[in-house]
Parts: sequence; structure tokens; C-alpha cells
Amino acid sequence: MANKTVKDAKTIHGTNPQYLIEKIIRTRIYESRYWKEECFGLTADLVVDRGADLRYIGGSYGGNIKTTPFLCLILKLLQIQPEKDIIIEFIRQENFKYIRALGAFYLRLVGNSLDIYKYLEPLYNDYRKLRRMTKMGTFDVIYMDEFIDLLLRDDRVFDIILPRLTKRFVHEENGELTTRVSLIQEDLNIDENEDEDRQANQIQDASSDEDEDRGRHKKHRSRSPDRNRSRHHHDRRDSSPHRRHRHRSRRSKSSSPVSRRHRSKSPLRTKKRDRVEKSPEKAKTEADEIAEMNALRAKLGLKPLKI
Repeated sequence: MANKTVKDAKTIHGTNPQYLIEKIIRTRIYESRYWKEECFGLTADLVVDRGADLRYIGGSYGGNIKTTPFLCLILKLLQIQPEKDIIIEFIRQENFKYIRALGAFYLRLVGNSLDIYKYLEPLYNDYRKLRRMTKMGTFDVIYMDEFIDLLLRDDRVFDIILPRLTKRFVHEENGELTTRVSLIQEDLNIDENEDEDRQANQIQDASSDEDEDRGRHKKHRSRSPDRNRSRHHHDRRDSSPHRRHRHRSRRSKSSSPVSRRHRSKSPLRTKKRDRVEKSPEKAKTEADEIAEMNALRAKLGLKPLKI
């Protein structure tokens, strides 16, 4: 009697709720010690206490196919079939993560696809760790959002075949669901907007610096009004044909090699001219010296020098 479904239970997916778990797994659950000691006579209120005592999740493990307390409580919920509000409260509460995992797994088995997407997708933002019993009887770590992703994507979880789930885009096309945007995508969008604003500010600063440099350079190269006026006056004066002719004649005269030769004062020419001017004096001095030398030679009885 303890293994039968309650009389007023509704069929789930056209069958007895307990039959959602395969017969071999159900038999192992009925034979387990936890089922006999802890799950006998449980109600929806007492399931909360048993769920708070859970320390890991998982299905069957070991060579002789032992079942975990998590799987035993799932079968008990299928038997007593609690109200939908109780299961939703299991999912929404944040204090006990294993009760949340229990409610999510049960809703995935008995709920319709619209409710599953509506209540399970927000759990993608739960990143708490869960201990999981593997088939080898060892433990590993799985995150809550990873566990929810398994429920929404895989066909078999913890050795239980999950009911078919309608694709999400079908509900979106029917207007029953909006496009889901994850928190990570929102953060990425915020970062992209900040990067775009930063780049726009950098481009604006660079353009303003270029404008300042261009204005400074233009101001540096611009002529003063007085210089422009004098240049204009000089151009107008040079544009006169008589002045231009006179200017060219002056340039031709000044640029002739003969005039330059006459005007040039070379040091060699100056020295030669000085030598010509000074030659009579020099000759006179030499004659006096020779005369003195001859007088001296005459006193000594020597022949005079020839001039």
C-alpha cells in the first residue's frame, strides 16, 4: 500500500506519475533502506524537512544499482502529487539549494513546457555548488546553473528519461515567451557600450587636438598686415615697365665681369702695386749700401763691387 499513488492523483503525460521512472529504478528505490525508513507516510510538509537534510544529488550508483535519497524523494513527490504552488515555492526559495534542485527536477518531470521555461530559466543566475553522486559511487561538484541546463537540454538525467520538451522558439513565435537575455549578455552589452563611449571620447579628443594644432600652425605662418602691405607696394613698384627696365640695366651693369674685375681689390694686386711704388726708394737704398761697401773695400785694398 505504501508504494501506491494517492487516489485523487492526476495522470501526468497520460500515465501514472510513478511510471515516469523506469521499473528497474522504481524497484531499487522500493528496496532501499532510505525509502523504508525515511519516506514512509510522508506528506508535502514533511518532504520539506527531508529535503533540508539532503547533502547531495544523484541517481543510481554502484554495481548493484543503489539509489540516492534525492531520487527517493522524487518518487515520493510523484506519489503524493503536491500542489503546484508548493513546488514553485521549492524553486523560488533561496535558503536551501538542495530543496530548489528537488523542486526543479520534479517540475521538469510533471510540468508543461511553458511552466518549465518560466520557472527554471531564472535559475541560470544561481551559481551555487552542488555535490553529485556519480555512477561509480564517488562525488563531484556541479553548479546549479549547470544542473538546470542539463534539465532543459538533455533527454536523460540521473538515469531517468525526461519527457519531451517543446522548443523555446515555438513559444516565442506564439508570443508566449520573450527572448531570454542572460545576465552575462547584459554585462557584455554594458561593457560594449562603455567601450564605444570611450572610443568616441578618444576620437573627439584627438580631433580637437588636431584642430588646435592646425590653428596654431596657421597662426604661426600667417603674415602681418604691414608685411603684406609692403610686399604689395614693392610688387606694384616693380610692375612698372620703366622701373623694371632700369632695374634690369642696373643688374646687367653690375653683373658684367669687367666691372667686377675693376672693382675687385685683390691682395696680390695691391702688393704688386706697392712694390712698383716702392722700387725707386729701394734702388736708392741699395746704391747707398754698395757705395758704402766699396768705400770700405777701398780702405782694405780690395776691388770695388760692380753695380
